[in-house]
Amino acid sequence: MKTIVPLFLAAGLLYPADDKPLFNRRNLDGWEIIGDGQWTVMSDGTVIGQRTPDLRKMLVPGGPIASPKDFKSWVDTQSWLYTVRNDFGEFDLHLEYWTKTSGNSGVSIRDLTRAKAGVSTPPDYTRTPSKVGYEIQINNRFPDPHPSGSIYGFVDAPKDSQREDDWNSMDILSRNDKITVKLNGKVVAESAGDPKRPKIGPIGLQLHDQFSITMFRNVQIREMGH
Repeated sequence: MKTIVPLFLAAGLLYPADDKPLFNRRNLDGWEIIGDGQWTVMSDGTVIGQRTPDLRKMLVPGGPIASPKDFKSWVDTQSWLYTVRNDFGEFDLHLEYWTKTSGNSGVSIRDLTRAKAGVSTPPDYTRTPSKVGYEIQINNRFPDPHPSGSIYGFVDAPKDSQREDDWNSMDILSRNDKITVKLNGKVVAESAGDPKRPKIGPIGLQLHDQFSITMFRNVQIREMGH
């Protein structure tokens, strides 16, 4: 006999019945913008994050960026989009992402600080989401040694796991004793993590720096025990 998997219709997409979309495909209800990023839900439900600095004002002589140090401090300031919910524990998270050439982004889990240190200028890299929770890296030829799919600071994914300059699918399997990451259906990273770090928290999507452009679609979650 064939197993029949029940499905429900959500804004034109079919999901397994236990999977719930994290965006309503209309607006950012249920999410909170952290920092100065511009996050928009497009007409097809894709979420685009970008930065919109007025460089004409920022880079004028005597302006707010007066030195190379000031520029680096400004350009490295992050922005994030976080779920309002703060209690995601064991779950399977699926999403598809795209970022521009030389783009850098990531997915945060279990970060109870909600990226507060990352959106400060300059960022406090000792307290960013990858240091207090976990960040799953997204990297499209950005000069960073950690490829897409890496559990940042714990284990690196193979460099050839991603389709560069294209859409990719990512699955994050969060369990109390292990985090597993899949890219395009293949396991690329697994780690038990740090037992001192939280087991629950919000889910966040990153704009790494002032020149970031990143898109996400089909963001859905299956919570264990729900």
